Amino acid sequence: MRDLIESQTLFQAKVAAQQLEGALSKRLQPIKQKLVELVALLEAGIDFAEDDVSVLPGDQILKHIAEVSALLNQLVDSFSYGKIVHEGLTLAIVGRPNVGKSSLFNRLVERERAIVTATPGTTRDLVSETVALGGIPVRLVDTAGIRRALDEAESIGIRKSMEALADADMVLVVLDASQPVSSEDEELLEQAAHRPAIAVENKTDILSSQFSVPSSRLRRVQTSATSGAGIAELRSEILRQIGGDSGVQVESGLLTSVRHQGLVRDSLVALAAANHAVGNKVPHEMLLLDLYNALRPLDEITGATTTDDILNLIFSTFCIGK
Repeated sequence: MRDLIESQTLFQAKVAAQQLEGALSKRLQPIKQKLVELVALLEAGIDFAEDDVSVLPGDQILKHIAEVSALLNQLVDSFSYGKIVHEGLTLAIVGRPNVGKSSLFNRLVERERAIVTATPGTTRDLVSETVALGGIPVRLVDTAGIRRALDEAESIGIRKSMEALADADMVLVVLDASQPVSSEDEELLEQAAHRPAIAVENKTDILSSQFSVPSSRLRRVQTSATSGAGIAELRSEILRQIGGDSGVQVESGLLTSVRHQGLVRDSLVALAAANHAVGNKVPHEMLLLDLYNALRPLDEITGATTTDDILNLIFSTFCIGK
């Protein structure tokens, strides 16, 4: 309920409402059911051997475990996006002075929020604004141009820029396409190479023949903050990188809670132990301990699985006592 009340966007409110209505539990329930079915098959093979209930062969057990594990791993993969939907995202815009960071910031904010002049070094402090991007609150941070400072105020601004670069969830490294790439540009690209980041080739309306971006793992987007060209593509690329370019996972529930993520991971650890036990031909009585260890964390999300649930499944599946 708190998440719903504190939602900043309609999209956040929608996800919070879905979670409140049990979207995660609904998505997890059929996955857990597959695990319960495996438990029931093994229990039947142990407890009702005299009724000619066959013991499930190892390859079939491994197939069941792999199927459940794959589905749980898909759920775990949704956590990074779910966390961003839940908490929002900080995006720092960095680059040398006068590459068009503030103009780009204003384009993304869709109003004249940052001061823009032709004089390099205009931005001395961090300027931030929160906007909704694909329904996700994104805190945009416009930073001071990074270069050798000319005075103390600019030096402080540059230090704050480097801190913003380090703290941000994602970085836009802005390059001036109207002139050759500098050593400062290359250094920024290198610093951003090991995190979510996009190289923004700005001022493409006055593209220089000498502009050439060095090889980098970063995705590149061409823009002109002056004309607005490429801004829609930049928004799409930001969304793509955070996993928000498809609403399918939202409709089917996702992980937004660290606690729930931990429970699903606990289940996966127990399933890995069960997988190992099958390979070592451990008796099914011992294998069941691992499977119950995998079931319990899921029960904490969806509700407890009772002995009657398992017995009813056994009796509905096998002709026992008839």
